[in-house]
Amino acid sequence: MDALTALHERVSVTRLEGPAPTPEQREVLYRAALRAPDHAWLRPWRFLVIEGAGQQRLGDLFAKAALADSPGLDAVALERMRRKPERAPLLIVAVAAHREHPKVPRQEQDMSCAVAVGNMLIAAHALGLGAVWRTGSMASHPVVRSGLGLAENEHIVAYLYVGHSVGPVKSLPRLEVSDYFQSWPPG
Repeated sequence: MDALTALHERVSVTRLEGPAPTPEQREVLYRAALRAPDHAWLRPWRFLVIEGAGQQRLGDLFAKAALADSPGLDAVALERMRRKPERAPLLIVAVAAHREHPKVPRQEQDMSCAVAVGNMLIAAHALGLGAVWRTGSMASHPVVRSGLGLAENEHIVAYLYVGHSVGPVKSLPRLEVSDYFQSWPPG
């Protein structure tokens, strides 16, 4: 698939199954992430690749975090939380790792990490894989941060779920460019 087709047709795929991406497909995803714009070449990111038993361990962290917030959480809700990391055969946790720099603020470093995730989404689509970017309360929960070993200068930007689409992929309506892009100054 050519780059413009991948950019114009990519959609989030929420229902994913195995097999996990091959080593060759992973290499393509990872290389796409590393081409994100990065002012001053800080590489303000790192990525945790989680699958199999690692997803179960992350699920245990999610459950522990949920119980910390709601000690009376019922068993069904707790199990649903525990299973969230298993929604795809491969989970990539994108971590913004801020570096001190006089010309590159933290916000710009976060955006660089976010573009790296976006690049992986587009690459996954180009490879015929499905992927979805999720965040939610477990992206900032102190129990999860600690369990994943995040440093003070780090935070989770995305949980990127990757696998193969289950069923047909939804199509999105065509957006009108003129609704979002205007000349300035008007006139």
